[in-house]
Amino acid sequence: MVKSKFNLIAKFGNKMWYAVFGLVLSMVAAAGAADAFVPNEISVFRDDAWPVYHFITLDRTEEPAFSGAGDVQTTKADAKLFGVLPIKQVDVNTFAHKKLYPGGMLFGVKFYTKGVLVVGLSDVESQGNAVNPAYQSGIRLRDIVVSINGKAINTVEEMAALVTGCGGSSLQFGISRNGQPMTFDITPVKSDADGEYKTGLWVRDSTAGIGTVTFIDPETNSFAGLGHGICDVDTGELMPLLKGAVVGVRINGINRGLSGKPGELKGYFNQDRLGSLTGNTDAGVYGIFSGMPDGAFKEPVSIGLQNEVQEGAAQIYCTLSDGLPKAYDIEIVKRNKNSTDTKNFVIRVTDEKLLSETGGIVQGMSGSPILQNGKLIGAVTHVLINDPTRGYGIYIENMLKNMSQLYEE
Repeated sequence: MVKSKFNLIAKFGNKMWYAVFGLVLSMVAAAGAADAFVPNEISVFRDDAWPVYHFITLDRTEEPAFSGAGDVQTTKADAKLFGVLPIKQVDVNTFAHKKLYPGGMLFGVKFYTKGVLVVGLSDVESQGNAVNPAYQSGIRLRDIVVSINGKAINTVEEMAALVTGCGGSSLQFGISRNGQPMTFDITPVKSDADGEYKTGLWVRDSTAGIGTVTFIDPETNSFAGLGHGICDVDTGELMPLLKGAVVGVRINGINRGLSGKPGELKGYFNQDRLGSLTGNTDAGVYGIFSGMPDGAFKEPVSIGLQNEVQEGAAQIYCTLSDGLPKAYDIEIVKRNKNSTDTKNFVIRVTDEKLLSETGGIVQGMSGSPILQNGKLIGAVTHVLINDPTRGYGIYIENMLKNMSQLYEE
């Protein structure tokens, strides 16, 4: 009889442990599912309640402090299942309620780099041998030359003068690589072809192009455009900005987009200087207009954060051959809640007039503001190469966050 009691207790104990073990497994599985369900980054307006995800709560770990510039601050929060089981840490971007003028007008950029960007390395024929002093010293593609022998370098001409005039002496190159400062000693060699001293470096110091304004801040006349950064055509690297001018653009033709061949707005710069660039970031370019440009909205509109963005009808504003921004219909077909780059959602052009004129999204339309339900929610950034009727958009909050960080710096 005693033995049977022990058996019952053992059986009951085993069942209890199985139940506990099963509960733990269930909670672990639920936590894993919740990890995929809760975004890594959340945006809310100032003083608004934080979102609740069914059985998941967000516990603030620090209070946001507004910088003023850009009216946005990021703070940390812990996502917990049933308020107990930690799942992940979430970035919460807190925005001030803000109204902006949507853009849609074209602008031209004359862009000069801070330092010179290494876009190629090639051998130099010297004394019958093929050598590359720059590569042998450790310099690589995409490095930025910022100084030589302590002298700041911002143009190709400045670098060429120091190299050709070195007389074969070693030069100390100050380099920025992924934001980290480095130094390399290079001894240029005399070229057999022309007798000039060379390092084997190919560099670039400027570029130019056209894009579309996304928004203008009514309080400061500061603006954002493109929805992505200005990158070097050869390396794809974000070009470091020294200075840049914003000028007017006249459209003189449109190359329609085709599958496998992106279209393009063809235009030329006029003599009107509209303002200056202040920053070049992954989420767009930023600057200040000297005055409100032609075609601006009569009244600013509220911004809409990503939790307000819905799949469905929306509009983009862009400028074609008639010279002023106009609204064209699109559809938001897919959202990516965890995307933090420039491809946050997919759009499809549905407007027959835009399709007939451009074939869809073409180069030059990057930065075109996207409005949904009367709110500014983002901008056009890229076209799908194999389907010009489709492209990507960036959330407006990502552009505002980069603008805030730019001014804080």
